[in-house]
Amino acid sequence: MRRSAVRPSPIFLALLAVTVAGGVLAALFPPPDVAEIIGGTVFVNSAERNYVGVAGIVLLVLGGWAVSLTLHEFGHAIVAYRGGDREVAHKGYLTMDIRRYTDPVLSLVLPLLILAIGGIPLPGGAVWINQWALRSRSVSSAVSLAGPLSNLLLGVLFTAAVAIFPGMPTGLLFGLSLLALFQVLAFVLNILPVPGLDGYGAIEPYLPPQAREFGAKARPWAPLVLFALLIAVPEVAEVFFSIAYFVFDAVGGDHTAAMVGMELFQFWR
Repeated sequence: MRRSAVRPSPIFLALLAVTVAGGVLAALFPPPDVAEIIGGTVFVNSAERNYVGVAGIVLLVLGGWAVSLTLHEFGHAIVAYRGGDREVAHKGYLTMDIRRYTDPVLSLVLPLLILAIGGIPLPGGAVWINQWALRSRSVSSAVSLAGPLSNLLLGVLFTAAVAIFPGMPTGLLFGLSLLALFQVLAFVLNILPVPGLDGYGAIEPYLPPQAREFGAKARPWAPLVLFALLIAVPEVAEVFFSIAYFVFDAVGGDHTAAMVGMELFQFWR
């Protein structure tokens, strides 16, 4: 690979700067102590909120989520590039420019809607890979897996940071824990074998032609059906979150800190 093939864009660096700035604000202006946690619900005295610190948590989580969105799609692109698809470089996918990965519905409207209503973060970008240029079925599977695995890796890194620095400021603790949980949720969601999601893309090369044809027809609407079920059917959401929390526990996540982070992040509720 040429050295110039991968070059972080100014927008990616700006997103990193926003994330770091949010972390600094969250650390310097800590939110109030949690008043109480009852039955999984966090109660914080709104009159005592430090809104500068809360703004820091919001910036940290949103900025970090945008960075992870970029890295998720970059993961797809870099593996495809190494696997034979040189077109991804010409399309700008290796620049880590979030604008290159956006689709009006998949990347902006739908992720924000699902996050606001159901608290489910969608990676939400899109890279168009020339499957015919890839060297093998295993490479095609690896391209699909690269995105969600990047989310899992970020989740591990964030939880490791919390574990390694137990005395970190509470605002930073809450923000990083929530960001770690979002990464795990994104991993579990994307790894599901549903047409249109990365988990299906990983097994698709090995499916018989009839199944692949059905998957191609289902790809536009199958994720929408899944998201609707997660929001409207409590039993489906319970199974999904149980799996996600199992993975979150496995990587050392702090449930209580993530719960408080969610309460402060969704300050408008």
